[in-house]
Amino acid sequence: MLRPTINKEEIAKLPLCGFEGEVVVVDNITRWQHWKEDILSHDVLGFDTETRPAFKKGQRNEVALIQLATEHRAYLIRLNKTGFLPGLEKLFSSENRLKIGVGLRDDIRELKRLYNFREKGFIDLQNYVRAFSIEDSSLVKITAIVMGCRISKSQQLSNWEAAFLSEKQMRYAATDAWAAYMIYRKLQQFVTTDED
Repeated sequence: MLRPTINKEEIAKLPLCGFEGEVVVVDNITRWQHWKEDILSHDVLGFDTETRPAFKKGQRNEVALIQLATEHRAYLIRLNKTGFLPGLEKLFSSENRLKIGVGLRDDIRELKRLYNFREKGFIDLQNYVRAFSIEDSSLVKITAIVMGCRISKSQQLSNWEAAFLSEKQMRYAATDAWAAYMIYRKLQQFVTTDED
């Protein structure tokens, strides 16, 4: 049984976890053409976006990064360098390719400012975990409850439009999408176990 909630003190005692697999940075059309079929071959992907923080009232930045992840590979698509790539619409409009994330409404709304696709196949863990009696809704808390470890949010307010992403930024970005993927896969095991 999974617990419904967890507090910050309990999370602080958990071991740190993060994505340790291969990070693929897609920052031009050539890289996209190379990796597109690989990305589209997955039926489940962890999903997240990053936007450069706005510190002035009324200022709004466009999505700079899309993160897609499996257990062993994370794709970081630098939209600020590539624009909305051909093939992303196919991915985001596919019912058969699940995109798993947390708080997806804002991510999807901001991506639609770049290209107006019809979103299908997105699963928001904030809603999904309720079926497992989990009341917490942040990625940090859901990860702690389901995975038994804590993820770092230290790079959240960094510059996602930098000329080059640092190793810490890449690992942070990959971890957010990877954690969503792993949580979904783990919860699927509970569903399978219940059905047996």
